[in-house]
Amino acid sequence: MPLTDTQIKAIKPEAKARKYADERGLYLEVAPSGGKWWRLK
Repeated sequence: MPLTDTQIKAIKPEAKARKYADERGLYLEVAPSGGKWWRLK
């Protein structure tokens, strides 16, 4: 299920980097500092 804009904006940084899967190998990586990057696996 793809991530929506609302879901992405609601993601808060945690103590460790976390990955949120979108679809077809695309995921959003959220750093503890609050940075958000799209990555392709």
